[in-house]
Amino acid sequence: MIETWLQALPHGITLSCRACGERGRPVFLFLHGFPEGAFVWDALLEHFAQPEHGGYRCVAPNLRGYERSSAPPEVKDYRAKFLVQDVLALIDSECGEGNPLAALVAHDWGGAVAWNLANQHPERLAKLVIINSPHPGTFLRELQHNPAQQAASAYMNELIQDNAEAVYSANDFEKLLAVLSASHAHPEDSAKTSDAQTPWLSEQVQQDYRQLWQHGIRGGLNYYRASPLRPPRTGEPAAAAVSLPMEMLRIERPTLVIWGQQDHALLPSLTEGLADYIADLTLVPLPQASHWVVHEEPERVVQEISAFLARGAA
Repeated sequence: MIETWLQALPHGITLSCRACGERGRPVFLFLHGFPEGAFVWDALLEHFAQPEHGGYRCVAPNLRGYERSSAPPEVKDYRAKFLVQDVLALIDSECGEGNPLAALVAHDWGGAVAWNLANQHPERLAKLVIINSPHPGTFLRELQHNPAQQAASAYMNELIQDNAEAVYSANDFEKLLAVLSASHAHPEDSAKTSDAQTPWLSEQVQQDYRQLWQHGIRGGLNYYRASPLRPPRTGEPAAAAVSLPMEMLRIERPTLVIWGQQDHALLPSLTEGLADYIADLTLVPLPQASHWVVHEEPERVVQEISAFLARGAA
């Protein structure tokens, strides 16, 4: 059974959390992306909490700016260092100060937070699982040198516009639902894809998302506004002006990367060269899956995570 609560953190932020499994067990932490919320992980929380599947304590917060979590008004409050601070404080709360996670599992913007945390605080996790979320090193490379990825990421500059909240909330969140009903995460093309191609997006799931977005979507959009990793636009060099030293990019923990190859916003080329940054990499491409692979192929995601956890286990 999923439990929910509001977790107050020492630095004044509150995170709305979902969890399954007994406290005191090894902890799995799950981080969602945009425009999602913690509920997208429910099936995985319930699976990995079962004794026959490890009996983990599985926790999924709604990140800063989402659902009932704190939503600071300023764009600067959504910079990576503050998002990492939130997750570290939650790890302390769940694991006890200084104890590591058994695994950190993350998708999309949650993955952006996870890459940073794993680089800066590798002692806080034993293993890392990333699902369709680009490593900052390969993302920067592709944004600077690959016209295809620049074009695929052009929607990011739409999401940072001042009127984005109004546009994406209009008509009962019609445009956000269209993003989900597309076979990928590209807002500009989403209206071209019919609901028949998205069997996972049931009326109940649509209602779950609408209920989430009723709390506001400005916080989620602020992640895009706060990040320089976007295609350049007139008057703003964005990624073209960014340089990241290797020490900010190395990942020393065993890492599983699951990648839906039909993600037309985050192209498969983003997985090329990952071994340059990750000491122990397992890469699993899923040829028929899109950005929404957690919804589309949950059994396969569970299978790959389970096999990764078993690797090297005593």
